[in-house]
Parts: sequence; structure tokens; C-alpha cells
Amino acid sequence: MGDRIDSYVDEAGDPTLFGRRRGSGVIVGKEGCSEFFIIGKLEVDDPATLSKKLTELRNELLADPYFAGVGSFKPDRRKPARGFHANNDLPEVRYRVFRLLRDFGTDLRFHAVVADKTVIADEEIKRRKTNPNARYRSNALYDDLIRKLYAQFHRIANEYYVCIARRGQSDRSKALRQAIEHAENDFKQSFGFQRGVWHVSVSDPTAATPLQAVDYFLWALQRLYERRESRFLDMMWPQVGEIRDLHLGDAAGVFFRRDNRLGVEKVFPRRYERRRKKPRI
Repeated sequence: MGDRIDSYVDEAGDPTLFGRRRGSGVIVGKEGCSEFFIIGKLEVDDPATLSKKLTELRNELLADPYFAGVGSFKPDRRKPARGFHANNDLPEVRYRVFRLLRDFGTDLRFHAVVADKTVIADEEIKRRKTNPNARYRSNALYDDLIRKLYAQFHRIANEYYVCIARRGQSDRSKALRQAIEHAENDFKQSFGFQRGVWHVSVSDPTAATPLQAVDYFLWALQRLYERRESRFLDMMWPQVGEIRDLHLGDAAGVFFRRDNRLGVEKVFPRRYERRRKKPRI
């Protein structure tokens, strides 16, 4: 048992199922709405060194004339200019970041839970037929995936420091701590013992730089699920601990690990009989 494990949590895709207008129905897979919602965590052995290396790379690229005038490097574009974000970064930048992360080897370990929003939407529709007053809450899905992610038997430590990326303007710190507490209870019921002490905080990628790293791993995984493109995840696979696809296979889902590598052929086209238009990422 180690003394301490630091992990950083973020999301990919969105938890939206239905349109805002009354009667607009399910919009999963339509323009601007992802087919899948993913929660991922990155365990980092040395957060200080990872932060230092990412900051050094950022400063190097900012000083490079090649990127002069590029929108994502302009100071008035606050988020991109202050930190890496895979969805906004140029392909040249992404490659440099992925190489930096890969050089850390197994000092970085990525785990994720993937939810099929089409399945969840069908379940919500059935629930509404039984209870017309039922309302879907996207935060409930987010919290449930965090609970499932942290209830798994990953590395054991005396203390766990969990930094979760901030979502929106509301303070959900209490709800997120409760999700972790529920995960610990689930773990104890499953494995018969309790893990160490948990410390949960909420931050943003500019203040907690390793959140930029988990964003990159999530982007690579999302490309496979939304674009059927695996090369980014293939590049980082040696650092993947576990990917759980909740709605593939039996009731427990499918666990992809080193002995069961995740690939497009294992997820598609078995999942759907028909293909949907792929949303832009």
C-alpha cells in the first residue's frame, strides 16, 4: 500500500439527452450533442513535475514564431492561452503534448467510465412513462459515473487526493464529495475492506495543471467513441489502466485493460445496427 495517490478528474462529451424546447425529444448524436458521456481520472505519481513540464512546454510554444498570431495562443483567448486544451489546440501542439505525456510512462495511469447516452435516454423515457413527474438531471449522471469510477479496485493507498475539474458556475463540491463517499461504501461492500482517507477538491485546469493532462487522455478516448478513430488512444495505451464501457456486453459492461485492448472493432459496429451522423469534436 502506498502512502498517497493523486488523481485528476474531468469529463468528455456532455450529459445532455433532450432538447431544451418542450417536445423536442432525444437529441443524442445530433449536431452539438455527443453520443457518449465519459468521466476519466488520471493518477499522477509526481504532480509537481508534470505541472512543471507542461508549463515549460507551453512557454516554449508561446515563444515560438511559428505559432505567432495563432488564435489559441492570443492572450485575449483566456483559456487556450493559459493552458493546454486538446479540443482547441493545433495538431502540432497536440502531438507535442501527447509525446510529453507519453514520456512519463506508467507514472501516469488513466482510467475511465463510458456511458452510452442512447441507452440512458431510452431508460429515461421508460421511467417517464411510469412516473410522468420524473425529470432527468445531468448532474446525477455525472455523479453516478464518478461513483462507478472510484468504486473499482485500482491502486490502494493510505490517502487519496482527488482534484475534480470545475463544471459551470455552481458549487457542487458537496455533491462530488458525497459521490466519492458512496464509491467508498460500494468498494467496501464489494471487497470487504475500507481504503484510506479521501481529500476531494474542485479546481480548474489553469490552477491545477494536471487537469490539462487528463483532458488529453479523455480527448483521445472520445475520438475513438465519437469519430471511430483510435490512433491517439493507441499512442497512449501503455498508460491506460482500465476503460469500462457501461453499456456494452452484459449488465456489468465490458472492462478494457492491457489483456483486453480497446479498439474500434470491439465497440463498433456491433453497438448499433445503424450509424448516426458523427458530431464534430
